[in-house]
Amino acid sequence: MPDIQRCLSEMFESEIPDEHIHQAIEALQQKYLADDFSFALEKSGGGFQFLTKPAYQNSVSILLKHQSQKRLSTAQLETLSIIAYKQPISKSEMEQIRGVNCDYSVHKLLEKELVIITGKSTGLGRPLLYGTSQKFMDYFGINDIKDLPQPKDFVQESNEIGEQKE
Repeated sequence: MPDIQRCLSEMFESEIPDEHIHQAIEALQQKYLADDFSFALEKSGGGFQFLTKPAYQNSVSILLKHQSQKRLSTAQLETLSIIAYKQPISKSEMEQIRGVNCDYSVHKLLEKELVIITGKSTGLGRPLLYGTSQKFMDYFGINDIKDLPQPKDFVQESNEIGEQKE
């Protein structure tokens, strides 16, 4: 409450009475109690927060889950592309290609079900092997791993030097 009063006093260049602030907060709380809103203004942690109403919590959590599944970080995309092109592949092989630790990216890709554990290597220590899942295929709209673009598809002819013979 002191933060609200300080901000309003600075904004309007005059002292705002506590009573006016309390009335405004109560008016906002009443407004957001209406069924038109999926959130309400709640007192929390010494201040106020807009929080999802319990009746909408399930819907919002499903939406957030779907949004988080759609977004991939650059590190996750790099790791996922290595897995897609080199599968089955161990985490140490991924790290050797990327040059950095891949634990977090692999964990997130497993969580998003874009990657699955395909088995264990016969090599030293029998590390887990990773591959892409059916959800990966759906996510990228491909029917087969062979549908992935090949490195030759990324070559830019304008950077070539010399004549090309046919």
